[in-house]
Amino acid sequence: MKSRTLARIAGGSYLIIFFAAIFANFLALESLSLNPLDTIQHNPLLVRLGIMAFLITVVFDVVVAWALKLLYQEHPLTVLSTYFRLMHAAIMGVAVFALPITLGLNHADAILDQVNQFNTIWLIGLFFFGIHLILLGKIIGKPKLIALFLLIAGIMYIVDTSAHFLMSNYDDYSDIFLAFVAVPSIVGEMSFAIWLLVKGGKN
Repeated sequence: MKSRTLARIAGGSYLIIFFAAIFANFLALESLSLNPLDTIQHNPLLVRLGIMAFLITVVFDVVVAWALKLLYQEHPLTVLSTYFRLMHAAIMGVAVFALPITLGLNHADAILDQVNQFNTIWLIGLFFFGIHLILLGKIIGKPKLIALFLLIAGIMYIVDTSAHFLMSNYDDYSDIFLAFVAVPSIVGEMSFAIWLLVKGGKN
């Protein structure tokens, strides 16, 4: 398969992940977290669609891993980077198991327990995703600014996950950690996706 085609596949898959994740996180999961019982009783379709959106992100995470592996197959860190991304996808897939259970529950605390289980497992997956991004930043090299943002985003994913488990007062600083993760991640990964679609694989 041509490098240009692989770059377009990776870039397009990145965009699908981005929009599916926005829906799953900021609509479905957010509603389930803030109004657990009301969401389950009056808007279960939102939860079901959110589950499907998370599954879509897992599928296209694997597609991105495959496309990037072939696109940068000559770099010595590519295989290792691919393994870490696949670990993240697999753990994310396991995390999603907690969400369908919420549809059969009728107590807010029980629903929130499942949401927290999902978040904890997903958080562990993001630790490995952070390692992938660090390696990816080293692999792509250019554009240097995008590579730098990917590297920073990877570090912040690792720091944030570690802080969750090491800091008893993490919630006091959660907004700060979220900003430190979200900014480099969104800028780096979206820029990389667009670059892949526009210029990736041409050289």
